[in-house]
Amino acid sequence: MKDARNLKINDCSIIELDKHHHEKGNISVVENGNEVPFDIKRIYYLYDVPGGEARGGHAHKNLKQMIIAASGSFSVTIDDGTKKKTFMLNRPFQGLLIVPGIWRELDDFSSGSVCLVLASEHFEEEDYLRNYEYFKNFKHV
Repeated sequence: MKDARNLKINDCSIIELDKHHHEKGNISVVENGNEVPFDIKRIYYLYDVPGGEARGGHAHKNLKQMIIAASGSFSVTIDDGTKKKTFMLNRPFQGLLIVPGIWRELDDFSSGSVCLVLASEHFEEEDYLRNYEYFKNFKHV
């Protein structure tokens, strides 16, 4: 993997998860090294996000993430310090892979939405870039 300083928004992508249809309901499976291109060390989810609120607003030096709209919808804007791109996540069988060194902001949460996040590392505050100007400095922009 390239150094986080050199990764761009084009290194991020939507990953289609297997969707197994059954008349009693669908199932999608996520496994380390198969659908997710990293070992999952932490899973968390965001829910009951009040209308008009945003989440994220940071980047990571080393952490990789896959963000999935397990229920409802929300938008994710990714930013490499030079370019930005927004994804609307609204299908539980799709995940947005975010590589290190990419700023992300989540907003436009629908009522009852659940944002599921699969992370490559355990929580480490030192891995976070929480100030946008510091982030741009980190990226040499």
